[in-house]
Amino acid sequence: IRGYNGGAITYPDAPGLTLSPEASPYLSGKVGHDIVTASGTTLLGADDKAGVAIIMTMARALLSDPSIPHGRIRLAFTPDEEIGRGVDKALPADLGVDFAYTFDGGRVGEIEYESFSADQAIVTITGVSAHPGYARGRMVNALTLAARLVGSLPQNAMVPELTEGRDGFIHLYDITGTAAKATLRFILRDFERDGLAAKGELVRAAAALVQASEPRAEVTCEIRAQYRNMRYWLEKDMAPVERAYAACRSLGIEPVSVPIRGGTDGSRLTEMGVPCPNLFTGMQDIHGPL
Repeated sequence: IRGYNGGAITYPDAPGLTLSPEASPYLSGKVGHDIVTASGTTLLGADDKAGVAIIMTMARALLSDPSIPHGRIRLAFTPDEEIGRGVDKALPADLGVDFAYTFDGGRVGEIEYESFSADQAIVTITGVSAHPGYARGRMVNALTLAARLVGSLPQNAMVPELTEGRDGFIHLYDITGTAAKATLRFILRDFERDGLAAKGELVRAAAALVQASEPRAEVTCEIRAQYRNMRYWLEKDMAPVERAYAACRSLGIEPVSVPIRGGTDGSRLTEMGVPCPNLFTGMQDIHGPL
């Protein structure tokens, strides 16, 4: 959309969707700018095609103008970032750098060096199958037990839709299964290790409670580490962050740092020994059709 005029934006493949400054206030400051949207049918787009576009634009600019001074620059494109698997164990050695940056942030000027710490919890409930017409005293319905487990977890707090700022959460994002067997997948998020561990214990306790209520079932809970708050390492050496601040200010942009209510591949890379703050891309309304 060339030279955005400040009104509502519609989507070619989803006529019922409307992007407006009323719903997205950040948009009101972009009158006259060129705006890029998706077609309205995907939840991922700017996140993180915006980052790819920025990296490729930078590469083209540097390759086409050799007068711009710079050291050796290495570019890495990582898949599966959204599920915490974007950083291969060989990447730090392949990069061979003192520090790096991800392009996975939002509004202009945001330079982030603090992220959630993240785990995944997988609860598997194996029930006892029986013909429903003759199930009395025999059937153990895994889906009923799954509902019992979810109901025992916090409902009025500690969920994504009710948290903000530095609040962590337990997010049930997938249930699959049948009366015979069900699997529940949660993501656990907190800015501190202790808070993350406590959320894992809540899920474990809920699974144990369901197990105790129905000994004929089998209930297991597995918690897998995903990434950790990159602040734990970056706060010991803020040089990469300070360089980004200086670069912003040289362009007349006042930098701001806020905790990321999510993570980037920089979280994993920092933990693996390559300090990696996160830089803004301009993307907004991420993980949604707008």
